[in-house]
Amino acid sequence: MSNDDQYGGTGQTRTRLPDSPTDPYGPARRTPRPSRSLITVVGVVVLLIAAIAFANQAPDTSENKPADTPPATTSTAATGTSPVTGKAAGIPRGFAHDEQGAQSAAANYTVALGSDGMLKKDVRHALMDGIYTAEAASQRKGTQDAAYSPAFLATLGLDPNGKPPQGSTFVTRAVPVGTRVESYSPTTAKVAVWYTGLVGMSGAKSTTPVRTTWKTWTFELSWNGTDWKVNSDTQQDGPAPVPGDVAASPSDDISKAVQEFGGFTYAR
Repeated sequence: MSNDDQYGGTGQTRTRLPDSPTDPYGPARRTPRPSRSLITVVGVVVLLIAAIAFANQAPDTSENKPADTPPATTSTAATGTSPVTGKAAGIPRGFAHDEQGAQSAAANYTVALGSDGMLKKDVRHALMDGIYTAEAASQRKGTQDAAYSPAFLATLGLDPNGKPPQGSTFVTRAVPVGTRVESYSPTTAKVAVWYTGLVGMSGAKSTTPVRTTWKTWTFELSWNGTDWKVNSDTQQDGPAPVPGDVAASPSDDISKAVQEFGGFTYAR
């Protein structure tokens, strides 16, 4: 196929002259010329690349913006900056003392609080201590213990210790999709995390198969001198996209995926 056929052509017909050594217009004496349509396509691609590069040059901040101004797309782009310097009890810690650090903290706290560790009392208390301020953790431990009561765990198909039946896997994961800064100062920050969740029992006899949820988790954070900690948090449903047309996988595939695919440390 010629370049003219591939990119739309000019509507003209080309005639190839004989390859004669005596032909002054033969291919041995001519330099091929690209079609105008090909030149147009290349020019558009170059301009598009230049536009993307220009858009990524200017850093995006929330300073001096009206409260009702939505964030630009670059404000949710990955920066490549390492989000933390370490971990404690499996919880990332050492978030940067800036707006990006607050967003990274909120995203990683969403993952921890949405994990299966919340089903076990000792792990749950360790998560509370590592994520919330001392006062907030003290207030929430009793409330969370009541919420994860043996009766509630039974409705999920778990025993009083949060363990699934033999041969089954209980799945609970929170996967952040993006973060949004509601407000920020050097001492406090309010960050919303939009995330999708996986929750349910994977097993041959499961009556609560693994399903997806879509929620927004909003955290009120404070800087304690070394890290961001949660003062309070709220959740609401959505925004939820239209379900896709991918067929549900067998329970064995879900169990295998949960065991084989690890989680991430999330950065803004």
